[in-house]
Amino acid sequence: MVTIDTFRIAKIAEAFLPGRAAGWRGVAAMVSEGLATMAAKRRSRRALLALTDDQLKDIGLSRADAHREGLRPFWD
Repeated sequence: MVTIDTFRIAKIAEAFLPGRAAGWRGVAAMVSEGLATMAAKRRSRRALLALTDDQLKDIGLSRADAHREGLRPFWD
């Protein structure tokens, strides 16, 4: 397990500590936030594939770089 996963698990576990009002609502909010982040990654990576070669050059990427990044899965 990588460090970031450990932090996420700890954050979820913290929502269920006695005296915490968040409970399932807090977990649902965290899941919703995670899904929104993944959707944003997917949109930005797809937009990268639509850029022209001149636009890619402006941001310092080659077509191969854009292709490699644009085809990564949204959870990565």
